[in-house]
Amino acid sequence: MNIKSFFINLFDNLESYICRLLLVVFVSLLLVQILSREIFGYSFSWIEELATYLFVWFAYFGASHAAKMAAHNRVTFQFKPFPKIVQTVSELIADMIWLAFNVYFIYLSYDFVFHKMNLFWKSQTLGVPMKYFYMVLPISFAFMSARVIQVNYLKFVRGVDIRDPDSSELENAAEMMKVDNDDVPPLTETKNS
Repeated sequence: MNIKSFFINLFDNLESYICRLLLVVFVSLLLVQILSREIFGYSFSWIEELATYLFVWFAYFGASHAAKMAAHNRVTFQFKPFPKIVQTVSELIADMIWLAFNVYFIYLSYDFVFHKMNLFWKSQTLGVPMKYFYMVLPISFAFMSARVIQVNYLKFVRGVDIRDPDSSELENAAEMMKVDNDDVPPLTETKNS
């Protein structure tokens, strides 16, 4: 593997790697907390707070990963009666509105974290400035915006069919369940006498 493909692979799966790391760390912290409480009767006050912050980071980076997979919830059933182009254009418009919201939110959260947040706001048990925990907002929404752009680029410029993994699984299950009517025995009615 050359260096270019390494960085492409890293960028393409960055949120996945971050989520995996965060999941392992916060679950391990909670396990340590449970074991120390049950075995030694001692509780670390900072573990639960740190695990909570890590879980919040996990959720935000997970949302960015879902954007990469085009797996965010959408209501699209109303477009089924229309031609495919109407569905495509509607999804593009929705993604552009989503992107505009993300960019505005990046601006607001950056302004809050770096200009309006009081430096004396610290976490209760860790004593760490809250700025470091709130930095997830501009970072994750920037990642999400990049993924929305990436998905639409792949869809409209490169012609890649990117679908929600759940809908792909449903289509595969439906294909596997298709059975010719000739192979199905007829239903027989039973009469109660």
